[in-house]
Amino acid sequence: MDKFEFLSTKIITKDQLATLLHLLKFKGKKIVFSNGCFDILHRGHIEYLAKASSLGDCMIIGLNTDASVKRLKGHNRPVQDEVSRAMVMASLRFVDYVVLFDEDTPYDLIQFIKPDILVKGSDYKEDDIVGADIVKKNGGKVVTIDLVDGYSTTSIIERSKK
Repeated sequence: MDKFEFLSTKIITKDQLATLLHLLKFKGKKIVFSNGCFDILHRGHIEYLAKASSLGDCMIIGLNTDASVKRLKGHNRPVQDEVSRAMVMASLRFVDYVVLFDEDTPYDLIQFIKPDILVKGSDYKEDDIVGADIVKKNGGKVVTIDLVDGYSTTSIIERSKK
């Protein structure tokens, strides 16, 4: 299998994820989950995701679909389509799997995965993190990671308009 084909195997459907989860949990692997739009990948994303991935054995990213991003961020977003964003995320060596979700929040996906660790940026309070209740109820933990100042997709887009 060439490297491009390998990348494609990291982008999975919810059905494929179900089979994978059974195997990971059987092997006792610690599953880390985070989510986002990841519209323009930047240094802040890289640092955040690398640190998050270090918390467990398997890093799963929930990626908002184009329709979901549009509802959350406005009609001019996403900048990149969901296939492109998924491919970029899958190319990161510390991301094991990428699964798209169409809802405005990843709540249902978190309920489906039941990760051991749910990670978000420190701009969120634990009580405000979608799915924190699910993870804690199942004996997992919620971790926030400090963001890199000055790096956000919105700020990058705003700077490019000047």
